[in-house]
Amino acid sequence: MIDDDETNALRHKLEGLLLEHRDLDEVIARLMDTAPYDMLQLQRLKKRKLALKDDIARLQNRLTPDIIA
Repeated sequence: MIDDDETNALRHKLEGLLLEHRDLDEVIARLMDTAPYDMLQLQRLKKRKLALKDDIARLQNRLTPDIIA
């Protein structure tokens, strides 16, 4: 079981990851609006976004573990 300090640290980190994920959405959208755009840069941004999504899910699972009823 995690203590309050660790829970607060995880929530703070989660907020930062969610913000970065949201920011990447905006960057990707702006990049795709400008033609021609750099496909390599777009792929890297999307890969980073997917990695963030995985990190977010991992942190959310640590904060709210599955409880078998």
